[in-house]
Amino acid sequence: MKRVYVNEQWCLGCHLCEYNCAFAATGKADMATALKGITIHPRIRLEGDNQISFAVSCRHCDDPICMKSCIAGAISKTDGVVHIDQDRCVGCYTCILVCPYGAVMPSPDGHAVQKCELCTDNACGEPACVKGCPNGALVFEER
Repeated sequence: MKRVYVNEQWCLGCHLCEYNCAFAATGKADMATALKGITIHPRIRLEGDNQISFAVSCRHCDDPICMKSCIAGAISKTDGVVHIDQDRCVGCYTCILVCPYGAVMPSPDGHAVQKCELCTDNACGEPACVKGCPNGALVFEER
C-alpha cells in the first residue's frame, strides 16, 4: 500500500504541506480565497527546528492501536487506509493518547478527532501535501 514518507533532508520547513492539506479539506478551487483570514487545521503537522524539520502524519499502521482503543468504534481500516467516522466519534481522545506518532489530533469543532486519510475523499490522485511539496520532501510511494 502506498503511504506518505518523509525525506527530512529535503524539508525546507516551509509549511506548504500544512497549507495544501488544509486547502484540500475545503473543497474550494482557489487556495488564496479558501484560506484567507482563517486559522488552518491541517491533518499533517510540521515539526522541527532550524537544524531539521519533517512532516508528521498518520502512518496507516498495519495493526492500528488507535482503532483498537476507540471506545465508539469510530475508527476503521479500509484498503489499508485508517479512517475516522466523525459522526461516531465521541471525542474521548483515547486515540490521541495511544497514537505513537502523534498523528491524531482534535478536530476544529472540538467534538471529534482528525488525522490524515491520504486525501481519499478528494480524488486528486495523491495526497495534497505531497503534491504541493516544492522540494520533494514528501513522497507517496510503496516501500
